[in-house]
Amino acid sequence: MRDMGEDSAKTTRRPRADAIRNRERVLEAAKAVFSAGGPDASLEAVARRAEVGIGTLYRHFPTREALFEAVYRREVGQLVELAEQLKDEAAPVDALRRWLRSNVELVATKKGMLAALALATHGPSQLYADTFHRLTTAIGTLLDRAVAAGEIRADVSAEDLLRALIGMCYMHDQPGWQEAVLRLLDVFVDGLCLQTKAKR
Repeated sequence: MRDMGEDSAKTTRRPRADAIRNRERVLEAAKAVFSAGGPDASLEAVARRAEVGIGTLYRHFPTREALFEAVYRREVGQLVELAEQLKDEAAPVDALRRWLRSNVELVATKKGMLAALALATHGPSQLYADTFHRLTTAIGTLLDRAVAAGEIRADVSAEDLLRALIGMCYMHDQPGWQEAVLRLLDVFVDGLCLQTKAKR
């Protein structure tokens, strides 16, 4: 005979639909608030933007670092999914360009969170190591496809591209820096294209 206590425990462990929705709203709000950075990037601001109470936020994310990690992992997961989508839907160079441009948003989120949460010197290095590997693997599939198509030079690695992008992002700290990086990124990708080089 099934133990009713077991059934009850299983029921309470299963997240309710509204709890899942609240968690997603908090993550989306945190991304927006932390990306903007500045003194207003507080957990209270996240709760207000998500339209939940601060108690609800803390139930899902008991510490600021827990929220930071959840937002960051969510963003990385979305970029990995985007790479899979682009390799089937877009031309090789266009796919590579679009993925790199989307990565600028991740860096903006990370930069804002580091400033807002004071994690610059005490950040979770293992988190970055793990996610850097996932991102390198994702961009590697797009780079290999472009190289195989004869559209991108073959003497660059996925890690080269990712580090170049990160370098561009961290060289700019003024408001509106994303626009400058996106412009440089287009120039960078054009410089890798074999067709572009052949026309000159």
